[in-house]
Amino acid sequence: MNVPSTPSGWKRCFRNWLSLAGLIVAVGSGFAFILLFAIDLFAHQGNPYMGILAYVVAPGFLILGLVSMFLGAWLARRHQRQKPEGSPPHVLTIDFSRKRDQKILAIYTAGSVAFMLLTAMGSYETYHYTESVRFCGQACHVPMKPEFTAYLNSPHARVSCVECHVGSGATWYVKAKLNGVHQLVCALTGEYDRPIKTPVKNLRPAQDTCEQCHWPQRFVGNLDRTYSHFLADETNTAFTVRLLLHVGGGESGHGPPGGIHWHMNLANKVEYIAADDRKQTIPWVRFTDSHGVVTEFRTKDFKSDAQRSAPHTMDCMDCHNRPAHQFRTPNDAVDLAMSVERIDPAMPWIKSNVVAALVQTYPDEKTALDRIAFTLRSQYPKEPRVEKAIAAAQDIFQKNFFPEMKADWRAYPNNAGHMEWSGCFRCHDGQHKTADGKRTLKASDCNSCHTILAQGTGKELENLNVRGHDFMHVDAPYADFSCDKCHTGAFPR
Repeated sequence: MNVPSTPSGWKRCFRNWLSLAGLIVAVGSGFAFILLFAIDLFAHQGNPYMGILAYVVAPGFLILGLVSMFLGAWLARRHQRQKPEGSPPHVLTIDFSRKRDQKILAIYTAGSVAFMLLTAMGSYETYHYTESVRFCGQACHVPMKPEFTAYLNSPHARVSCVECHVGSGATWYVKAKLNGVHQLVCALTGEYDRPIKTPVKNLRPAQDTCEQCHWPQRFVGNLDRTYSHFLADETNTAFTVRLLLHVGGGESGHGPPGGIHWHMNLANKVEYIAADDRKQTIPWVRFTDSHGVVTEFRTKDFKSDAQRSAPHTMDCMDCHNRPAHQFRTPNDAVDLAMSVERIDPAMPWIKSNVVAALVQTYPDEKTALDRIAFTLRSQYPKEPRVEKAIAAAQDIFQKNFFPEMKADWRAYPNNAGHMEWSGCFRCHDGQHKTADGKRTLKASDCNSCHTILAQGTGKELENLNVRGHDFMHVDAPYADFSCDKCHTGAFPR
């Protein structure tokens, strides 16, 4: 009688179903890794989350498969040792002359091909999903909810996250991958800041991202803007300001450099040192003109030895620091809702009442929405228009307030202007002077960066003045630039 030869030692220990299942998982995950690596290598643009799939998830399954293989072998060997001495070893044998084994082989082959096909399709679709805005904003739902919501309501809502947060190029691509793994760990452990800290330290320079669409050479001319406000009085008095923003230009080939975008003049260089992580206190500024002449401006309390650090070269993000994740202040959000009559301006004290309801401290979103509705209904018990105002107020809260992450306009300074935050006057405050005290960075008047064409309400807005009106602060001329000392974003206008 012919006895089929059996493998000896550890080899026969691998011939068990657990080890074979581990082998399938290991082969499939290895195949997925190779496929993901190839997609990642030849992709048009890098994706930081691809690093999680290719270098964390796929290798994790590969290790799981290998562990299963050796665990099955160890259990088989242990089982064999516990059997009575002289007992024949249990060996999984495959004899293709038997129809049963032929069917098993056919099923195994078909299953393996299907598994590989599904792995390939799943890996490819997963790659594209990780490139999507939905993945970036919703995969880590709690920490990223504020930024994702603000992004959906921003002017950059059609620009994918990876275009700004990763961009092209191998160096930043690798950095993004490493940071993506770090973010995964933080999201799983819950060890993340509340609110998320800004500015993002590892965000690549604006020249590599913003300027791929916005050309500094083409920044030229003026912009006509109208801002509608309502005062926090009983009648919600309308007060509109029409401005001509002097955007200017930064490249002499398309017009004289000047205006707000003078700071991006390609022939000049502006550098500064910030005394805080949020870059709201700037005690030192250095300007190098097109001829190489260097001028330093500093505040009187700047200590060159204690505060000196590597200067930061000014770029777009120093003023436009919230281009895609801006949280509206309660004042601005309510003004907008009233200007489009989502909140009826004819309701007495509605401006101040809605703002007051929005800025209260709430433990979570559901509680906030309930209390906002209760508060406004209590203040207007017989007013049918209050329901529309409640809906608008709740919508404002959901888009701009996130109690779980302690995120709202107060957590994120917006430097594009100088109303609620110092913005421009971090430098142009009159406190930055040259060593001889003869030159200062203070702007000369309100018309330095914008011309007030008209202001007020009704017929007053027809009184256009191309040379610019003196700014009327409600009912009197006002020339002090420190708007943010009173206008905190919730201060009634």
